[in-house]
Amino acid sequence: MTPDQLRQHVIAPTLINMGMWSQEAEDLLLETAMHESDRLKRITQYTGPALSYYQIEPATLHDLYDSFLRYKPELLKKLDGFRSPNLSQNDNLRMNGAYATAAARLQYYRQPGAIPDTIEGRAAYWKRYWNTPLGRGTEIKYINDNKG
Repeated sequence: MTPDQLRQHVIAPTLINMGMWSQEAEDLLLETAMHESDRLKRITQYTGPALSYYQIEPATLHDLYDSFLRYKPELLKKLDGFRSPNLSQNDNLRMNGAYATAAARLQYYRQPGAIPDTIEGRAAYWKRYWNTPLGRGTEIKYINDNKG
């Protein structure tokens, strides 16, 4: 899948269906996928449990459900609307791009502040809320993974 295909056929339609589309959100999710998946080359982590182009760890998904979505039934309904009922949550992350995109959007949505409108701002936002200050990822690599 190319970045344009991911944007046009998965990210944008999923966000629109959720009623959570903005250009900043669309850009953030594509950039996150590009960076986390080594420019869309993998959907599993090399040495860890993370799944999908967004590299969401199952523990992170479970926390999203347990600590956030259980108190937001309207958002839970949006995420579960993308879930394939014959697949486990982990299999949905790995094999269901719309579900993984919705989960990634909600993981960012639970964070404070608006999504920045520049790639530099989104790189800082990604670092703080996705990779975390203790993570090995860098804002420079995020930006470089999203050039051309």
